[in-house]
Formats: sequence, C-alpha cells, structure tokens
Amino acid sequence: MSATGQARALTPPAISARKGKTPLVCLTAYTTPVARLVDPHCDVVLVGDSVGMVLHGLPSTLGVTLEMMIMHGQAVRRGLERALMVVDMPFGSYEESSEQAFRNAARVMAETGSAAVKLEGGEAMAETIRFLTGRGVPVMAHVGLTPQAVNAFGGYRVQGRGEDAERIRREALAVAEAGAFAVVLEKVPEPLARRITEEVAIPTIGIGASPACDGQILVVDDMLGLFGDFRPKFVKRYAELGNAASAAIAAYAREVREGRFPAAEHVFGDKPKTVSGGEAA
Repeated sequence: MSATGQARALTPPAISARKGKTPLVCLTAYTTPVARLVDPHCDVVLVGDSVGMVLHGLPSTLGVTLEMMIMHGQAVRRGLERALMVVDMPFGSYEESSEQAFRNAARVMAETGSAAVKLEGGEAMAETIRFLTGRGVPVMAHVGLTPQAVNAFGGYRVQGRGEDAERIRREALAVAEAGAFAVVLEKVPEPLARRITEEVAIPTIGIGASPACDGQILVVDDMLGLFGDFRPKFVKRYAELGNAASAAIAAYAREVREGRFPAAEHVFGDKPKTVSGGEAA
C-alpha cells in the first residue's frame, strides 16, 4: 500500500459525514483478490468474522480467533486503495473489559493497517466504545441481531419486534452517544430501522433492515452466490458464481478423464519457440 494510496483512502470521519447523503456501499472481503474487486465500488470493506463460516466451514462465528482476523485483515489490506477497511473484533476479544478491548483492537490496527474495528453490542458495550474512541480507536457498532450472541437469542431471529423495539432503539442510541462513527443494524423490522436512522446522528448501515438506512452491507459470498449453506431472506443474489464454478470444475474433470486436457497448446516442446523480440518458453 503506497503512501499515495493511503492518502486517498476513506476515513471514519468521512464515512460519518455521509449521514443522510448518498447511501454508503459496504461489502465484506477476506482475501486480497476479492478486496481488489470490491475496492473501486465500495465505501467500506468489512473483514467480517463471517469468514469463519464462509471460508473456514465453522458452524457459527464463535470459533473465529483474533489471529484469524489479523491474517485475513492483512490479506484484505493488500488489495485496498480507496475503501475504508474495518475489521471485526471476534467473540471473546473485547467483552471482558475496556482494557482488553483496547489491547486487542490496538493489535488488530497495528498488524493489519485497519483504520477501524467493529464490535457487537449496544448499551452493554457503550462504555467500551467510549474507552476505545477516547484512545484513538474508531469503532463501528453493531446492534439488532448480533451473530456472536446467537446462543442467547436462540437462533438467527429477527430482533426488535413488538415491545422489543424499544430495546434495539436504546442500543443504537447508546452506541451513537458513546462515540461510534457508524452502526450496523442487522435483521430488525423495517419501520424500526427507519426510525433509528432518523434519530441517530451517525450513519446506519443496514443488513436485513431498511432501504432508509444510510448504507447497506452484505456478505460478498452471499451476493455472488458462492456460499450456499443457507440463504437469508435479506440477501439478493447478484450472480450465481457457485453454480458457474461447479460447472467449470465438472468440465475440467471430464476432460482430464477423457484425455482431452491438456491439449497441445497447454504443453511445452523441447525447444523454445522463436517469437518477435526474443524467445518464449
């Protein structure tokens, strides 16, 4: 990453200033090639702990470690020039105390070059967010369905219906007041997400929330059709690359078994071919 590239990159204050303006475009990324693909189009690229399920085959995000997040953060950093990179703090790396959260967030930022971290939780995490932001760690918050609390919720259920709406509203207000520069609203009723967006001073980034949010985020493998274990209602498939890849692999296997690959153009002779300007292997 060049110094010029770093100067062009979006910052947490720049993202925060987009409140109520052109919607923020956000996607996850876990590898350098995908980071290079999404960077020209995204304002925020999240190195999400969803990597545990998408790339590592884990049943939930709970098994993701700090070392995994750092490794994938380093890979994504190499592919970004413009977008703001945010790295998820994994389960168990920040809940114990504000000091634990700062120690681990500082390590993530130092070792990945990330400009911000994301952590889950509302009122219970407000003091930690205040502690981090007061010490130079920009924080993106996450309320509603927080996947790290899936066992407490009893599954990946919509949060904030009926009387529970006030709890989610308080959570969002608390993280905004504590200093988060943006807040993800996941899997909450549309009217509630709309109301929160109107009330909080920071950008809301929806995933299964509302088109009224200040931005939207999806897991990149979901929207590309690469992750097929399950498909949440809020995911729109913009491509079916998983099906295309499966067909390509089947064609390769068939040609190998039939002796049609490699063909003559895929192998080398015992002498290099002479081409204009020199020799080719």
